[in-house]
Amino acid sequence: MKDIAIGTGRRKTAVARVFLREGSGKIVVNGKDLNDYFVTADQVRMVNQPLLVTSNTNKFDILINVSGGGLNGQAAACLHGLSRALTQVDPDCHTALKANGYLTRDSRMVERKKYGQRGARRRFQFSKR
Repeated sequence: MKDIAIGTGRRKTAVARVFLREGSGKIVVNGKDLNDYFVTADQVRMVNQPLLVTSNTNKFDILINVSGGGLNGQAAACLHGLSRALTQVDPDCHTALKANGYLTRDSRMVERKKYGQRGARRRFQFSKR
């Protein structure tokens, strides 16, 4: 089957490769149905947002390969990749997706752990005696 568009989405350490094909609106994530892969309704809704905004709900079959991070980061990476793929198919979608902030890569990352501390900012418990 021929891919119409390919988009790469990233969030934290998650990377999603999104392939758009002409079809009936089926979304497959890592070989599973969208509702089977993502646990919460919020994650499923997040992935569907670009389709709802551009009113392309049942026009494309979407194949997503996602790796790294947790499920929330993966859902956000899918949203980003799907938005990028939709702009390749229809450049007119760009304004609606940009207005909702779906084309901007969320650059927030986990702060690294520092030596002499329990975490990135958390210190070990101080003992006076």
